[in-house]
Amino acid sequence: MNIPDYSMFSDRGNLAVHGIVVAARQDRLNWSEVYASLTRLAREYPEECGEALDTSVRECVYDALEFTESFYGV
Repeated sequence: MNIPDYSMFSDRGNLAVHGIVVAARQDRLNWSEVYASLTRLAREYPEECGEALDTSVRECVYDALEFTESFYGV
């Protein structure tokens, strides 16, 4: 499986974020809900996924989901 690069520091991190992206598409989540998922990931797994809230990661996820709502309005 070819996992996109979400600017995470590891393949496991990219895989975890990809899971959020896939679930967001399937469940039609909005940006606020996706941001909350990224926050949970970063807090629950700070050693492996603490960078999930880095701007570069959030931008990759936002773009992958083709959101148009405000990036900063969460």
